[in-house]
Amino acid sequence: MAANKSAVAADAGLAARPSLTLTRRLRARPEKVYAAWTEPENLVQWFGPGQVKPGTTQAELDVRVGGRYRIKFTGTNGEYHEVGGVYREVVPNERLVFSWAWHSTPERVSEVTVSIRPDGGGTLLTFHHAQFVDETARDNHQRGWTEFLGNLQHYVDA
Repeated sequence: MAANKSAVAADAGLAARPSLTLTRRLRARPEKVYAAWTEPENLVQWFGPGQVKPGTTQAELDVRVGGRYRIKFTGTNGEYHEVGGVYREVVPNERLVFSWAWHSTPERVSEVTVSIRPDGGGTLLTFHHAQFVDETARDNHQRGWTEFLGNLQHYVDA
């Protein structure tokens, strides 16, 4: 019984951690949006904030349940960034779920869910990032993801 109570408490602790949800209506079809997330040559075209040094983004993606990914880029200020994780759910053209941890803070693992749904002739993208360590981390990621998703929109709608 005690183990069960601690498992419930742990689940409640995860549920109480900050999260964010962003949505975008895209003119592109779901297949193109999914390919932008899952094909390295596409992902490097849009992934990153505006101050990424051109030509520095690299992506290694093993898009299958249990597969790993790693994305690296250098800011125009020379600062190196690397993020990676493991794919937990992969439904082609519909859904990706993966863990998320920056190389600088590997103990801070959060979870990203990308939902892709047909919307008229385009796509409704719902982006959910959960289990942040605190509100500051959530707020920083919200600023970053808002910019990243703007880049994605320009890339797929072009």
